Amino acid sequence: MPDRVTPPRPENGSPVAVAGRYTWAMEHDAGPGRRVLAGPGGTAADVLAALSGADLTTVQLEIARRRAARLAGPDVLRRHRTDRFAAPSPLPLALLRRVEDIVLGTATGFDLVTLSPLVPLGTHSAVAGVAQHRVVPTGRGTEVAADSTTGLALEAAVRRSSEDVVRLATVQRVVRAQQVPAGLFAHFSLFGAVTAGRDSGDLAFERQHLAEHARLMAAACQALGASAVELGVTVLDPRFEGLLDTVPDVPVRPFPDREGGRGGYYEGLCFKVYASFGGELAEVGDGGFTPWTQKLLGNAKERLLTSALGVDRLVTLLPG
Repeated sequence: MPDRVTPPRPENGSPVAVAGRYTWAMEHDAGPGRRVLAGPGGTAADVLAALSGADLTTVQLEIARRRAARLAGPDVLRRHRTDRFAAPSPLPLALLRRVEDIVLGTATGFDLVTLSPLVPLGTHSAVAGVAQHRVVPTGRGTEVAADSTTGLALEAAVRRSSEDVVRLATVQRVVRAQQVPAGLFAHFSLFGAVTAGRDSGDLAFERQHLAEHARLMAAACQALGASAVELGVTVLDPRFEGLLDTVPDVPVRPFPDREGGRGGYYEGLCFKVYASFGGELAEVGDGGFTPWTQKLLGNAKERLLTSALGVDRLVTLLPG
């Protein structure tokens, strides 16, 4: 369920490419961000971005050391109280763990993996097309995971060299940097699943594994007590029309007006997952076909299907 909004890009396709003295970020920031990026002579961001990975890490770690050296215990506590990235979840841990265990228990046929909380820098932007400013970077050439399915896609690409079809699933706490509405937190748990393989012709891979993911999402919600589960399906390629007609046990409705996920994030077909726990149907998940393993492996024949459920979202919908 990652963020689908990608900012407009300059002609060479890079949101941070230099255009004259300014980067994309500088051109679209009229506030203090523009002043900071410009620096002396308008080159501070350009100089830092041009450093090698090792040199940039050295600079970032030294900056962090100096800034941390100026802090005392009360300063850290004050930040903990006010920083949305650091605040603990208000949801009961025992309930979150129970829901995580239940949904993982439905992933029959998927290899369960424990992902790192970090992924390589550029995973979300270069591979998934998510705006870089919507993820949290670190000082060591990595970024904090913002979506469990991107980490699973990386591992699936590694395993594809020795396995014809790779099925992976996990629960992961992720962090997203964009502002969220009141009552929501910057970090939350996602139950994610991916299936990676090779194009076998006539949409055979897509048909088989889309049915598997549809049933997995439905089974996970039903295991938690959902009285109804439904998929809102958006067809992005006419060839994918009717691809879920062979899954009569999962209700499907067309969702042609969906906006998020278009323009390169998903391809072919994507869907929203809706579930009812005694009330109205509510959105609890998302999924679809992505080109991520094609990008990672440099092979247009690679296929990847992803799906995910918001664990925290499910917890808030459970009765009592």
